[in-house]
Amino acid sequence: MPIMAAALFLLFLVLPQIDPLKENIAAFRDTFNMFIVFLVAFLVYLYFLTLAYNLGYTFNISTAMLPALGAFFFYAGVLIGRAKRNWFIGIRTPWTLSNDKVWDETHRLGAKLFKLSGLLTVIGTFFGNYSFWFVMIPLLGSTLFLTVYSYLLFRREVQRAQ
Repeated sequence: MPIMAAALFLLFLVLPQIDPLKENIAAFRDTFNMFIVFLVAFLVYLYFLTLAYNLGYTFNISTAMLPALGAFFFYAGVLIGRAKRNWFIGIRTPWTLSNDKVWDETHRLGAKLFKLSGLLTVIGTFFGNYSFWFVMIPLLGSTLFLTVYSYLLFRREVQRAQ
């Protein structure tokens, strides 16, 4: 886990440098840098949970993980809301990547959905065996919905242009 955290940290430092739209990333770089911190902190937290469990401490690892996962999803929503069109960060469908208006509208809604997913994940902490569904349904539902939504927005923009 520490090696994976370090590799992801380095990857996220390099990606903005190689992105053809790197000037757009500069517009939300502070938020992106904080996302990197959240990601590494989340992975370190998971590592310590795993270590503690393997050292004999008895606790439900899922219950301990969910609040951190919820915070991570919530901050992903913050990042998505501030992201400008680029090739590596955000909701990257063929339709969002080809049109700034589709990118902006998809990310405006995506920010709200990911924040809601984060809140539902934290609430799932209190539902024991059902907590899995408080993570997966909002996350998968949001992802699928946003994919279709970006396509429909793109089609609308193409029709307007004709």
